[in-house]
Amino acid sequence: MTTEQLSPRPDFSAPQRSSRSAGDHLLFLAEALRTFHDTGALAPSGEDLVNALVVPATSRPNRPISVLEVGAGTGVVTRRLAQVLLPGDRLHVVEANPRFADQLREDPVLAARRPGVALRLSACRVEELTQDQKDERYDVIVSGLPFTNFEPAQVRHLLDLYLRLLLPGGELTYFGYLGTTTARTLSSGPRQSARHRAVVRLLRQFEAAYGLGRRTVWRNLPPARAYLLRSPGGREDWGPASPPGLPAGEAAADEALAHEERSRAADRVGG
Repeated sequence: MTTEQLSPRPDFSAPQRSSRSAGDHLLFLAEALRTFHDTGALAPSGEDLVNALVVPATSRPNRPISVLEVGAGTGVVTRRLAQVLLPGDRLHVVEANPRFADQLREDPVLAARRPGVALRLSACRVEELTQDQKDERYDVIVSGLPFTNFEPAQVRHLLDLYLRLLLPGGELTYFGYLGTTTARTLSSGPRQSARHRAVVRLLRQFEAAYGLGRRTVWRNLPPARAYLLRSPGGREDWGPASPPGLPAGEAAADEALAHEERSRAADRVGG
């Protein structure tokens, strides 16, 4: 693991948006094809999804804030955060993919951020942060991790870690792509489908306990749903990963599918 402070370089000018976007897409696609389990998509988040994810950093208290971004990828959300943060704010970026981390180190938008905005990059998984770093607390966490690619136990560990890292009343955003349960059911075997359903159920439990709202972003590839949650005061017990007596991989498959279908139907009616 390496952690380093990235100093502002006001002499840097941002490249043209089109060329930067093309470079992001090419690098993201190459890494997705190489390590899809950790990347979880074939393209970076679109502008509308990025704006939904950074909402907590824009509606903020009248004081400097501390933001943690986990799974920054090519930096589309990181650059937006760097643009909205103010002098005195701190941004800690965690990215395990070494190629993405290298790009973040040299990103001219991040280098040209406002003076007084502290930026730190940890090239590791969030679970691998040192104990001192895990003792830090944040006003905002933005997670870009592909939860539905992981095992339920890993997702539970990550969500608990996020709660511990948030200050009381701190806010968390993350997203998921629409239709993934149906797609996984059609394209994977029973074991992977059951694992996916268990993760969906776990996320719905978490959102029921801490959720403030959600926003469906149709203008994204693929369409996605961003979730906003708030910590009432650090880590809490928010229910088991599955009902007693049921294996996590088999738990509430029908409930998870039905919930996702109801959510899509509600969005169509309200949209």
